[in-house]
Amino acid sequence: MNQNTIALLENYYDAFNQQDMERFLSLLTDDVVHDINQGGREVGREVFAAFMARMNHHYKEQIVDISITTNDAGDRAAVEFRVLGEYLKTDEGLPEANGQTYDLTAGAFFDIREGKVARISNYYNLQDWIAQVAG
Repeated sequence: MNQNTIALLENYYDAFNQQDMERFLSLLTDDVVHDINQGGREVGREVFAAFMARMNHHYKEQIVDISITTNDAGDRAAVEFRVLGEYLKTDEGLPEANGQTYDLTAGAFFDIREGKVARISNYYNLQDWIAQVAG
């Protein structure tokens, strides 16, 4: 395990939980690749910032129970965690929002380059999330 990569990802999730988007985005490379769960691929820090603005408009989330694993070189990592969330405003194509809460197991894979996040691929069970907010 690579302690520098672990520290980077702890900082990444702490910034997310604190809603410190300036610090959060500073941990990404300019050409960061973002693989969206059951969606497409976006490239660039500015595009990722716009994605996060949309997400923060619709959802309030905290990442908990974080478990980080890295390779020895520190250029790859996997993180398992739980997302504790509140569905604030209806997101297009999804059930209507009325403040529902959810608790979702999720994971992410990272590429690390020069001490920054160069790729993040997030995965969670969308059908589980829909069942939690639709019920």
